[in-house]
Amino acid sequence: MNLTRLDGLVAFVTVAQKRSFTAAAAALEVTPPAVSQAVKQLEARLGVLLLHRTTRSVGLTEAGGRFLARVAPAVTELDEAAAELEDDRGGTSGVLRLNAPHVVHAMLLRPLLPGFLDAHPGVQVELVLEDGFVDIVAGGFDAGVRLGESVQRDMVTAQLTPHERTCMVASPAYVARHGMPASLDALRGHACVRYRFPTSGAIYRWELLRGTRRVEVKVEGRITVSDSLSMMDAALDGLGIAYTFERQVAPALADGRLLPVLPKSWPTQPGFHLYYPNRRQLPAKLRAFIDHCRAALAPAAAAGSNPRIPRTRAPRDAQG
Repeated sequence: MNLTRLDGLVAFVTVAQKRSFTAAAAALEVTPPAVSQAVKQLEARLGVLLLHRTTRSVGLTEAGGRFLARVAPAVTELDEAAAELEDDRGGTSGVLRLNAPHVVHAMLLRPLLPGFLDAHPGVQVELVLEDGFVDIVAGGFDAGVRLGESVQRDMVTAQLTPHERTCMVASPAYVARHGMPASLDALRGHACVRYRFPTSGAIYRWELLRGTRRVEVKVEGRITVSDSLSMMDAALDGLGIAYTFERQVAPALADGRLLPVLPKSWPTQPGFHLYYPNRRQLPAKLRAFIDHCRAALAPAAAAGSNPRIPRTRAPRDAQG
């Protein structure tokens, strides 16, 4: 085996997965020219062009696609082998890359991260907040957090909350001007803060209860947002009725900044799950984060004020 032929594999795989030399350089914590040079030298040694490069994009050649399919699993194995050595020497270190919606950061991750970082000084956390659908494998993330029904297929999941209730809220100022809707049908005459899916571009139809039956309601309004935090802000500003997570707006409901709208129509949704690719060896940094989440949330769950984290479950089918 010619060892020099292996130089540049990590750089190539990272660029291929991220479709960007700049993004790959950031992930590898080196300069873009260093990544570019490593890939060029790999191509020269192999005698094959692996990547198409333009000023705006990077793509795989046909040969590059075949090569990536063969070497990417091997690079992952090498990374996991290094993680095992961290366990052997009793250390937890490295960059933990997490992907989550903005609202999950506000409700769950933000309170958890300070304690986790204090307990594990060798770990760095890179948190990327995106509300749309994300392929965490292609994005090079260690784990993601989403509602259970939207977790990618073939992922291992650790449930963070057993369920989440969604609600409708409005500010006292809005209600004073426009009144409180008396029924779901009356929502048609109100200004509602709409949500547009970042990935598909579709406008979300509010999932509500009509008696015991779950229905989808198309709402109208002059404000459309693409994340739940902005929806809550719009409600606080008196711009309309917002549909969001009850946990998110609980403080504003408690102190009267927001008022509940048709609470008998509020449904529950599958809880938030932390999910990650199925690996034979869980990286020490990710296992430490899961253990920290369990320890941090379990006492509140025992008191009945917050959900618990059950044991990690095996891969299952879930709506993607």
